[in-house]
Amino acid sequence: MDTSPGSAPTQGESDIVPLDQDHPGFRDAEYRARRNGIAKLALDWRWGQPVPRAGYTGVENGVWRTALENLVPLHRELACKEYLQYWPALAFPTDRIPELADVNVLLSRISGFNLVPVAGLVTPRVFMSRLADGVFLSTQYMRHHSVPLYTPEPDIIHELIGHAALLAAPEFARMNRLFGEASKLADEPAMKALLNVYWYVMEFGLVREGGQLRIIGSGLLSSFGEMGHVKTDAEKVPFDLARVSATGYDPTVYQRTLFVGEQGTAALFAQLTGWLDGIIQRGGKLH
Repeated sequence: MDTSPGSAPTQGESDIVPLDQDHPGFRDAEYRARRNGIAKLALDWRWGQPVPRAGYTGVENGVWRTALENLVPLHRELACKEYLQYWPALAFPTDRIPELADVNVLLSRISGFNLVPVAGLVTPRVFMSRLADGVFLSTQYMRHHSVPLYTPEPDIIHELIGHAALLAAPEFARMNRLFGEASKLADEPAMKALLNVYWYVMEFGLVREGGQLRIIGSGLLSSFGEMGHVKTDAEKVPFDLARVSATGYDPTVYQRTLFVGEQGTAALFAQLTGWLDGIIQRGGKLH
């Protein structure tokens, strides 16, 4: 197979997971086959069945180890207190990727949430709505081994290191459920606002703790590059709900603007609770 510059393998009809030509794994036939195999596990899975095990390879486990070695020191410096408190509760092994089924044993006991597999990206409304039921739709694949600190789309590192540890924290689990309840009812304008706020809080949110900047967003906590960007280049402005709900986002680039809950997580979540309850009470409408 010719994989010289200027040529690349074409996406086959049997591909479950299409990759962009600039994806790190696009020219790697073995990686693409592995992605398709993991996606098929999710497609074949049915509710009520045990969550399928991906059976991670030595190469994939090596990426996990590299990611943890680089992310954990940044977590100690930048992660919010809830993350640091509940990260140990999930007892993630450092030498191998934990299977979703094993994570769920602890996570469901702690907060009632379960991670269930999806083959790839789902629509935002589907993802958000399932949160109401304590269900987090999760990918199972690992990013390409050539870039262990980067992924162009959510992978198992993002799902576990970013989301699972925060879903164990009761206040974060409750907030995710509330976003889900609002999403089930939301009309299109409300859905757009919900997605913007979820993105800038639950994925890329910041707060002040004791005067220090701390991360509450799963997208930040699972990304070595984004956490470095927080410390250097990102514009950090006080959280304003009206502005955040009207601010779109681009998931393909580092976030240029991040919003900071200046009074801490509890105050930020209290404001969000009032806003989300209002949407629910109005039957899914913003106003």
